[in-house]
Amino acid sequence: MPELPEVEVTRRGLAPHLIGQVISAVAVREPRLRWPIPRAVRGLAGRTVRSLRRRGKYLLVDCGDGHLILHLGMSGSLRLVPPGTPAGKHDHFDLVLGERCLRLRDPRRFGAVLWTDQDVDAHPLIAHLGIEPLSPALTAARLHKLSRGLRSPAKQFLMDAKRIVGVGNIYASESLFRAGIDPRKRAGRISLAEAQKLVIAIKATLRAAIKAGGSSLRDFVGSDGVSGYFQNRVLVYDRAGMPCRRCRTPIKRIVQGARATYYCPRCQS
Repeated sequence: MPELPEVEVTRRGLAPHLIGQVISAVAVREPRLRWPIPRAVRGLAGRTVRSLRRRGKYLLVDCGDGHLILHLGMSGSLRLVPPGTPAGKHDHFDLVLGERCLRLRDPRRFGAVLWTDQDVDAHPLIAHLGIEPLSPALTAARLHKLSRGLRSPAKQFLMDAKRIVGVGNIYASESLFRAGIDPRKRAGRISLAEAQKLVIAIKATLRAAIKAGGSSLRDFVGSDGVSGYFQNRVLVYDRAGMPCRRCRTPIKRIVQGARATYYCPRCQS
């Protein structure tokens, strides 16, 4: 957490307030995040934000002669606050743009604020990322091909960012339920027909989560400070022992790759 929907909600909330604005000041209160904030970031004043896009769980801020790379880590959020708003204990970074201040709050300091003046898509953190699940590139045929020969479970396959980027733990469980696929099934045994159902399920799940403002299980809030509510609409995630919303069979919980997986043993048999 946050996963793709939360980052996309953040991007959509920030874009109208950042694009076309001139960076007037930068404040780095704590440079020791997941990676140290580079000194070049402190010199961004005077540059104009040309675009803001998302790649996986990274936000890429085009400043003309380079890109600011932002990541929310495990517990981070980016909020718009008035300049001069007192910073809290976990408010580590500010980007001031006129009458708006973009502030990174990150209690666990697993987030990132980085800079590159090279091709951002070739950056080591970006270049290896897989297909964007909401893009036209993710088709049944493509997903089926990506899964061939894999012995890993379907849930682990969906969470492999080198193949499909950003699905995340919550949304993998939800997508597999919608598609009627057992999360323990070997990815290499997913049929083309099942791949078609799964692609539809992934896209529907992510779009529903974005529409709901993402999931706020711990610290996540959107750029306006409002929590998401998709966690109130989940079908299986974190519902162990509760009746399936479709067939009333108790939802089961297992651990895969050190992450909790939830599924219906009847609907996903």
